[in-house]
Amino acid sequence: MTERTAEAQALTEIMLAVFRINGRLLEGGDRLVAPLDLTSARWQVLGAIALAGEPRTVPQVGEAMGMTRQGAQKQVNKLEEDGFLECRPNPRHKRSPFYALTDKGASAYRAVDTLYSAWANVLADGLQMEQLESALALLSNVEHRLETDTHVKGSAP
Repeated sequence: MTERTAEAQALTEIMLAVFRINGRLLEGGDRLVAPLDLTSARWQVLGAIALAGEPRTVPQVGEAMGMTRQGAQKQVNKLEEDGFLECRPNPRHKRSPFYALTDKGASAYRAVDTLYSAWANVLADGLQMEQLESALALLSNVEHRLETDTHVKGSAP
């Protein structure tokens, strides 16, 4: 068994904290958007399309939000069924249509953004910008390493 370096152990603690925070973010997000007939997962999909500013395919939604294609497809289907999204043809790929926000979806996303802004302001109160920027830089670096690490992509060390 390989011993972990001090840096690897610290990174492990950060990863465990990220897992815990993710769970709490999903729980808090579910409570935040429940009055709008949404869940955190559905909010993520609406956000991927709204933030892109143009219709997106399911794989594009999944990539933008760190979801599997299957997970994104499940949420897209529910959002379309409930009138938040509409399907549009993709002239470049017949089997991968675009999805766009309907008026209902755009309205819901604006409402969520207002609710989220208030929540984010409360969560950010008292945090230092320098620490936030440092945390973002570290997490972005780890994300990049995970994306390019061949060990993570399926081959054992």
